[in-house]
Amino acid sequence: MSAGGGTKAIIAALAANAGIAVAKFAGFLVTGSSSMLAESVHSLADTSNQGLLLLGQKKSQREATKIHPFGYGRERYFYSFVVALMLFTLGSVFALYEGIHKILEPSELDSPIVAVIILVIAIGLEGYSFFTAITESKKIKGKVTWWQFIRQSKEPELPVVLLEDAGALIGLVLALLGVGLSTITGNPVWDGIGTALIGLLLGAIAIILIIEMKSLLIGEGVSDKLLATITDELAAGKVERVIHIRTQYLGPDELLIAAKLALVPGLDTGQVATAIDDAEARVRAKMPVSSLIYLEPDLDRSAK
Repeated sequence: MSAGGGTKAIIAALAANAGIAVAKFAGFLVTGSSSMLAESVHSLADTSNQGLLLLGQKKSQREATKIHPFGYGRERYFYSFVVALMLFTLGSVFALYEGIHKILEPSELDSPIVAVIILVIAIGLEGYSFFTAITESKKIKGKVTWWQFIRQSKEPELPVVLLEDAGALIGLVLALLGVGLSTITGNPVWDGIGTALIGLLLGAIAIILIIEMKSLLIGEGVSDKLLATITDELAAGKVERVIHIRTQYLGPDELLIAAKLALVPGLDTGQVATAIDDAEARVRAKMPVSSLIYLEPDLDRSAK
């Protein structure tokens, strides 16, 4: 189970964002920078998000009930979806509002050097959190690209933390540029522009996460490669052919498999049961996440 790595990345991000949020807000009170305020809200939202991800992991471990016979594995997808919505509303929308307001009504920054120092320290802390997320993701990423990992991963926490941390680092650089250019040029509009760019960045990340988490919530099946592996394991022994098959992830570590199998003709009831049990065992040996397997013997009518 890879939740341990996801938990480690979440805790690292939670600790970093909590400290950064306090420092940024103090910087905003001193400087009056809208970029600092937007980044403060961004870090506060990220801190809340990490808490929601941990809550989702905890709730997903509950035992199945009569009302939820397939368990609560999708709690992790739900809370990751909520995180994406919070990132959009608390992070993106607020930053856009604050940025536009600062562009229309610019005001001078006080003690900009304080903002620069805080932002540089924040970049270091976010860099540590991002490095932790990358390290944990590499353990399960395989040979796919990072974009493919984000799109294909059934573990929702790591892609969320990766994109959040990447967005936070880029946002800090934008805030640093906004404050820096405002100080160098004497034109505070640059601070507002930096804030608006942070809002657009967070909005793009949030939309990507919303789309991906929605797909997982609705229900995704295995990749073509894994489907071929499962089919090969089923179509062995007394099984002549897999007539049709359906798969769906009930959670990151829970896979439902349902299939109709054409068995060798002439088997008695006991032999049919043994063939089905053997097919299940082959699949579970190859894919331990196959928590629920429903196999139905049927006649192969393809010739007709």
